[in-house]
Amino acid sequence: MPYESIWRSHLSHDELGRLPEAHIRHPLNSASDVYLKRLSPLFGLQRLALYIARVPPGGESFLYHSHERNEEFLFILSGNGVAEIGEDSIEVGAGDFMAFPAPDGPPHHLKNPFQVDLQYMMGGESSALDIVHFPRAGRHMIFAPSGILIVDDATTKRLTLSDWVAPEVSETSHPVAAGNCLGGYSR
Repeated sequence: MPYESIWRSHLSHDELGRLPEAHIRHPLNSASDVYLKRLSPLFGLQRLALYIARVPPGGESFLYHSHERNEEFLFILSGNGVAEIGEDSIEVGAGDFMAFPAPDGPPHHLKNPFQVDLQYMMGGESSALDIVHFPRAGRHMIFAPSGILIVDDATTKRLTLSDWVAPEVSETSHPVAAGNCLGGYSR
């Protein structure tokens, strides 16, 4: 019996060229100017986010960031750009590949200071929950099924497990305060 699917297994170069683009601008970066072609749904991919992205001359991708949960990769298809990876700025061009593991991968960002479009394939995990850190902006975004939240470092209070323990309980004698009842979580 031949394999049948409602999804595609192949798109030609011409078909890719005709796919609609969504114009995206990151809400924390006025220079963000990205056009995305979303590929995953066409192929039935549910655990992989896959896009063809285009940044016009003078534009930027999103904002210098790192991911808490979702790993990410970029493969430059055409044009040139400047990738900020950690503290380094690297000129990138067709055939260059970049990968960012989570949660310990370096913050990264892509700019196009050149005169032609920068086009690249962008992909990574597509989980229901991710936290994106914007270290230069002092903000974080939480992506969840219920929506997207922006958290500002200046107004955020960091807590530890000790903050949840009633003051009359000794931290050394109580199993929750000692981190023994919460699956090994430490303070």
